[in-house]
Amino acid sequence: MKLTAIDFAIVAAYFAIIIPVGLVFARRAKRSVLDYFLSHRSMPWWLAGTAMVSTTFSADTPLAVTEMVVKNGVAGNWLWWSMLGSGMLTVFFFSRLWRRAEIVTDVELTELRYSGKPAAFLRAFRAGYLGLIVNIIIMGWVNLGMAKVMTGMLGVEKWTALIVCLGATFIYTVTSGYWGLAVTDGIQYLFEMGGAIVLAVVALDAVGGVDVLKAKLGSAVPAGATAPFGSSEAVLAFWPSGDGMWVLPTITLAALLGLNWWASWYPGSEPGGGGYVVQNMLACKTEGDAQAAALFFNIAHYAMRSWPWVVTALCTLVLYGGAVTDAAGKPDPGGNYVRVMVDLLPAGLRGFMVASFIAAYTSTQATQMNWGSSYLINDLYRRFMRKGATESHYVNAAKLATFITLILSMVATVFMDQISGAWQFLLMLGAGTGLVYILRWYWWRVNAWSEVSAMAAALIVSLTMYFMLDASTPQGFAMNLIVTTIVTTIVWLTVTFMTAPEPREKLQSFYLKVRPPGPGWKAIGAEVGIAPARGEIARNTVAWLLGVTLVYSIMFATGALIFKQPQKLMIFGSAMLLSGIFLVIVMRKAAAERAVAGGQGSVVRGQRSG
Repeated sequence: MKLTAIDFAIVAAYFAIIIPVGLVFARRAKRSVLDYFLSHRSMPWWLAGTAMVSTTFSADTPLAVTEMVVKNGVAGNWLWWSMLGSGMLTVFFFSRLWRRAEIVTDVELTELRYSGKPAAFLRAFRAGYLGLIVNIIIMGWVNLGMAKVMTGMLGVEKWTALIVCLGATFIYTVTSGYWGLAVTDGIQYLFEMGGAIVLAVVALDAVGGVDVLKAKLGSAVPAGATAPFGSSEAVLAFWPSGDGMWVLPTITLAALLGLNWWASWYPGSEPGGGGYVVQNMLACKTEGDAQAAALFFNIAHYAMRSWPWVVTALCTLVLYGGAVTDAAGKPDPGGNYVRVMVDLLPAGLRGFMVASFIAAYTSTQATQMNWGSSYLINDLYRRFMRKGATESHYVNAAKLATFITLILSMVATVFMDQISGAWQFLLMLGAGTGLVYILRWYWWRVNAWSEVSAMAAALIVSLTMYFMLDASTPQGFAMNLIVTTIVTTIVWLTVTFMTAPEPREKLQSFYLKVRPPGPGWKAIGAEVGIAPARGEIARNTVAWLLGVTLVYSIMFATGALIFKQPQKLMIFGSAMLLSGIFLVIVMRKAAAERAVAGGQGSVVRGQRSG
């Protein structure tokens, strides 16, 4: 794809906007670790939420969605749509608790909740694991996706493109701190969504419009298949059915919707929140901002950005079919997304699309650099290696750690063909651990050994199942998840009751700071004279159900509108309206009750201190 002068001007304009904006916040980033990693907890909800969704909008994501659709139709997206339940748990059960904790990273919660050497070991291990293994592999994976896009679009040598993009990202990341990253994320999200929408419109026009698309989809052949889907309804179905080539096994669908979203730990979709999602909530001004940011993120992540990618993917099925290969002749259905950009975009829009991919890449990598270095500095270096240094020392150390992660990500990219197996290993490591991350907030009896045993059991069982079953198949994945979850849960519950609970002083201090609701803290609440909030868990459950219904309804109503399905539009539109109204009512009632409870709690605490 050749770029004209106007295309280069648009790309240059993108960098001319992003880099100065990031540098504006350089002075703030120098003041302290809290400024550098969390913008001194001053971020509004809309900016924090936009930063979350911009981070997940990486360069390889539209290629992955295209591959799902080209192989399995629209319903193939349930592989990631099913994680909405986990995101909504974070919104209504955990966002406020995280913000009350007033920590710098999610790993730091370990020593706020637990005590002694087990807690210190767990904090150090998770900081190293997340900061030096998971983060590096994610960055390497994103590097590979960007290299693939740039090579396919521009024909440039991949290392040239990566060095330029990584270099620019590093400059504003280390100088601007998290305020700068969040603001640039907001600008980058406009480029990201704009590019995705523009490409969808151009691709749909090339096909001949929605009606022509629907007429031709049934005869399209899925990637890896020898026969066509059979009908456009099978391709466009929101729910897996037996009408098309892809029939999602019942056990796999049950595992995705019934277990995976709460039982498995996955970067960015951790049960109870974690990683950059927690980082943005911790950076918010208030508990309410943290909750609103998480809610906006889930709406934007699932409902707003799905369809531009899906529409483009469907158009590529009609234009090119599913039998797509890369330059080496290997199957590459995700490459359809790059091919449609090369073939269809006119001058001007080509430059805008290049800028949108650079935005997707840099927003993800900037957050990964900052987030990964936060573990290395706050939870390893400052906690265990160099205590009592000045804030400027730790900020400079964070910049060095950021540079180290950049270099390691480039090394990971070189060996990504081999590391792809390690990525599957990381996913298996988190299978079955989700419940302990949820209950540590809501049950006082969970201790540090609960988490350690859950992680160890998940690793051993999932690896054993991996060699017994073919985990690459839908059935093998489901059985691995089910067995690992059951065994891991039994193990960590047994270990919990066989080991001593956390010291009463630690439990009381955690309870007074975070104030978790529900009967799981009743005994501790009685000891400190502040009973857990009653009815909050039931109300949060109702809000969670309404939130899940709202987001899925927005998503499917939008799809029905695009594909001219009036009956589905009426059904999902009505569900969207009703769930939205009731959710607002529930949230307003919850806010009023919290205000009353907060006033009563202040009186009780004042009486105790007097």
